[in-house]
Amino acid sequence: MDFVKKSMLIGVGLATLTREKVEQTINELIEKGEMSEKEGKEAVDDLMKKSKEITKGLTEKVEKTVTDTLKKLNIPTRKEFAELKEKIKRMEKSQKSKE
Repeated sequence: MDFVKKSMLIGVGLATLTREKVEQTINELIEKGEMSEKEGKEAVDDLMKKSKEITKGLTEKVEKTVTDTLKKLNIPTRKEFAELKEKIKRMEKSQKSKE
């Protein structure tokens, strides 16, 4: 799980770096007169929107892969573990009341 968290943080860092690089490239095109400032702003916004969509999709795929892997390895999720702990507590209470 730690690996997944680190990977996602790296992805966020790359997204930030990418925005800076995109803005730099667009500004160079504007300075050369190949693009207006309005077109440049729209291009940056459009590219960043698409980047967020791709990042969201990737995050969902990673989460699904982790969940599927945990199931295949027969490792309980945090929720399942909490449910089991609660069930054990109820069983212990029931057993103590019978004694």
